[in-house]
Amino acid sequence: PLVNRYASRRKSVFAETYDPENDDEDEGARAIFPKTDEQRARLCDSVKNILLFRSLDKEQMNEVLDAMFEKIVQAKDYIIKQGDDGDNFYVIESGIYNAYVGEDQKHIHTYDNRGSFGELALLYNMPRAATIQAETDGKLWAMDRQTFRRILLKSAFRKRKMYEALLDAVPMLKTLQNYERMNLADALIPQTYAKGDRIIKQGDAADGMYFIEDGKVSIRIQQDAGEVEISNLEKGGYFGELALVTHRPRAASAYAVDNVKVAFLDVDAFERLLGPCMNIMKRNIGDYETQLVKIFGSKNNITDIR
Repeated sequence: PLVNRYASRRKSVFAETYDPENDDEDEGARAIFPKTDEQRARLCDSVKNILLFRSLDKEQMNEVLDAMFEKIVQAKDYIIKQGDDGDNFYVIESGIYNAYVGEDQKHIHTYDNRGSFGELALLYNMPRAATIQAETDGKLWAMDRQTFRRILLKSAFRKRKMYEALLDAVPMLKTLQNYERMNLADALIPQTYAKGDRIIKQGDAADGMYFIEDGKVSIRIQQDAGEVEISNLEKGGYFGELALVTHRPRAASAYAVDNVKVAFLDVDAFERLLGPCMNIMKRNIGDYETQLVKIFGSKNNITDIR
C-alpha cells in the first residue's frame, strides 16, 4: 500500500547521514554539468544573494555552479509537493512560481523571476514543508540532495571550526551555551578591510556588529576639533554592538589600522542569537560612558552621541 511505501522512503532519508570530518571524497565523483559561460554568469548572478551561499569560498562556489543542472518547466507544473521527500534544491532563473502550505493549500508567497526554494527539506532531512507550482513557463537550476548537503554542510563545518577559536576568545560570549556559539559561528559573515578603510561611520543606522579575527581597529568619535580616538581593538575584540543594544545610530566610527579581517553579524542574527549576552553588553555601555567622561571630562555630549 501507498502508506507503507511512503514510510519506507521516509526512513531511508532519515537514515542518511553526512559526516564532514570524514569527507575526503574522490574529486572525480563530483557532479559536474557543463554550462556555457553565459549560463554560468546568469547562474552566478542568481545564487550570489542567497543567504546559504554567502559564506562559501570561491572554490566551493564553483562546485555549486558545476553541480547545478537545468530544469525547464511549464505553466501549472508542480516543482515540489508538500509532504514529499526532498530531492533537489532549486534556484529560479525565470518564471513565476507560487508557494502553498497546509491542508487547504493556502497561497503564502509568489516568486517572481528570482529566489530559491527547497533547501529546508534537504538541510534537515524532513518532508517538503510547502508545495511550489509554476504559474508560467520558466527555467530553474537544480542541485541534488547529496551534493547540496555535502557542499553546504562541509562549508558550515569548516566555518564553525574556523570561528570556534575566535568566539572562544571573546569574553562576552562565555555566557553562551556551546550550541548557541555554534549557531553564532554559522551566522557570521567574513569581511576584509584594507589599512585606512572606514568600517562603520558615526551617525549611520546600525546594520550589525563585528568580531575582529585579525588586525587592529581604531574607534573614534567626532568632536568639534575633529576625530578623537577613544579605543584601539585587536583580535578577540568586538565593536558595533552599542547601537544595536540602544537602537540608536552609530555612536562612533571604526577604522582599519592595518589590514583587518572581521566576522560580521547582522542585526537580525544579533537579536536572535545574542539575547543571553544582553546584560553584559548593557554593562559595557556604562564602562563606555565612564571612559568617555575620562577623555572629555564631561558627559553632556555623550547622550547625544548615542
